[in-house]
Amino acid sequence: MLMSTFASFSPTISGRSQLAIVPSKRINLVVVCAQRGPRPKYPRVWKSRSRIGTISKSNKLVECIKGLSNVKEEVYGALDSFVAWELEFPLIVVKKALKTLETEKEWKRIIQVIKWMLSKGQGKTMGSYQTLLTAMIEDDRLEEAEELWSHLFNKYLASLPRVFYIKMITLYYDKGMHEKMFEIFADMEELGMRPEGSIVRMMGDVFQKLNMLDKYEKLKSKYPPPKWEYRYKKGIRYRVKVFNTEDTSQEDDSAKVCDDAQEAPV
Repeated sequence: MLMSTFASFSPTISGRSQLAIVPSKRINLVVVCAQRGPRPKYPRVWKSRSRIGTISKSNKLVECIKGLSNVKEEVYGALDSFVAWELEFPLIVVKKALKTLETEKEWKRIIQVIKWMLSKGQGKTMGSYQTLLTAMIEDDRLEEAEELWSHLFNKYLASLPRVFYIKMITLYYDKGMHEKMFEIFADMEELGMRPEGSIVRMMGDVFQKLNMLDKYEKLKSKYPPPKWEYRYKKGIRYRVKVFNTEDTSQEDDSAKVCDDAQEAPV
């Protein structure tokens, strides 16, 4: 009787609903940082505990270079020995050392360090090329500066920053090489780059010296002096009004004429 009652009251399981018993497994929990992947279980062996700051390293690099002669092999050997035990190329250290050398106006050392850095395939940025070009101009290396300029101009063309044009035009203006000034200025106009006020001023002075008054008038009409300019102070841009010396001189002359007319007897 009991067996029959249990059989009559036994639950029926349909074909759709199935009961699955999953055996318990051990779940491995891994702590994942935000956007950095899983944390390492052990500290990395190749990282040293005592870290030296980049400022002290750059100062050591400057002191190491200063006492050397101008021989290329000696300077390059000292730089190689300084970087020998570094796991990665210390680009920040070298950049800070270059900044220190630039403030001290050690142009020959700057040229040597940047050439060594470029030979290692590091630091190929516009800032490095600009510092190298400035050092070559200050060290009176005209041929090397022209080679660097032609290389950068042929490689980057329209994407070359305006600072390089200003430096080369200023160099040729100081050296009295007017034809090359005209070539660079023509390249700027072909590329659609609007020259700055300093370039227009230098070109106007050259046109006046060479008695090219028609070109001087065209230059003034095409690129009039700006009434406003932007200056930066602590990362904030300010709009400042520009006072032209020619306008002020004309106003002073007109004021003098008016005063003379008032004082003159009728």
